[in-house]
Amino acid sequence: MPTSKLTSKPTSKKTELLATAARVFAEHGYRATTVRRIADEAGMLAGSLYYHFDSKESMLDEILSAFLDELWAGYDAVLAAGLGPRETVEALVTESFREIDRHRHAVAVYQKEWRHLVGSPRFGYLAASQRKFEQAWLGTLERGAAEGVFRADLDPRLAYRFLRDTVWVAASWYRPDGEHGPEEIARQYLSMVLDGLAVQP
Repeated sequence: MPTSKLTSKPTSKKTELLATAARVFAEHGYRATTVRRIADEAGMLAGSLYYHFDSKESMLDEILSAFLDELWAGYDAVLAAGLGPRETVEALVTESFREIDRHRHAVAVYQKEWRHLVGSPRFGYLAASQRKFEQAWLGTLERGAAEGVFRADLDPRLAYRFLRDTVWVAASWYRPDGEHGPEEIARQYLSMVLDGLAVQP
């Protein structure tokens, strides 16, 4: 994953347009989506959309910035709380599922598009966020192994990739109106990851 740049708080209409754009980008891909298509989905003329945004790139920028700003507000609070390694992993996983719940389409867009965008100066914050993300998770896992909380025979980088992919792939199937909310999904994921599937003797 997922440091971003700060954005101003959008107006209500802009919020609606960004939600529509995020859904359309997630469903059809950023490059295949036109401003006209977003406007059609929003029930407005393409020219009216330009009153709020100068390009679809600006829309994508605000979608990804808003998602990452909120993600890091939650992550930074967890990392500053002084929790033990296991508790930190639990809190990071829970916060991740909350962000998937709040920004499901933005997460899908990020996952599909970030490799194509990361080389652009406008989206340079994606690479910075990715590095910070890896440092947070990998540092927690390494600390846990050093303190005897996590197994020392496992490669922490492999463990990080497993955790990252296991959690964030949920954006492809999670639905806000599903059987389980984000906290319950996080609880069950953590139980499987930290305690396993087999019944303990």
